[in-house]
Amino acid sequence: MEVLAECTAKAMIHCAAEKIDITDWLFTLKDQEYQSCSVGHIAGGVSISKEGKRMSINVERVADNLLVQHYVEEIGNKDHCRVNSISDSFFGLGNTKLGITWELKINVLTVDTCELENRVVVSATNEFLAVLKAMNITDLTPVKSQMLQNVEEHNAEETPLFAADIHNKVLAERWG
Repeated sequence: MEVLAECTAKAMIHCAAEKIDITDWLFTLKDQEYQSCSVGHIAGGVSISKEGKRMSINVERVADNLLVQHYVEEIGNKDHCRVNSISDSFFGLGNTKLGITWELKINVLTVDTCELENRVVVSATNEFLAVLKAMNITDLTPVKSQMLQNVEEHNAEETPLFAADIHNKVLAERWG
């Protein structure tokens, strides 16, 4: 799949990295906690994929695009979580699907500080490309530019709020 947008945002967390379990955080994030981390977050929950893997289900609006995401766990370590989704995308030009990879890492900065790294990669599916073709859009450059801007703005908003939620859970001794 062709990459349409890729961005990473980072936010500092004032605690030791070993006090965090980023995969547990993602798969136990409550609906209201997810909603409080972005004005675009509509709903969040968890399930199990048909293959028996953990799945984070999110509904969010990024710019004028409503996304229903079914993120299936690929990597699930304490300091690194990667999930992938073929997401339903509803926008003014039509309904389609996008490939989205969401990757969270906890990076050690010092003994008492770390950072949350929040990486999002959006990829074109055949369905998405067919929607563009039906609209006679053959140059992906403006599509990629707008999508990158939208993802960067959303990621910049949610990442520090995710970090604050993680920090609050560390203070509550969520992970021992």
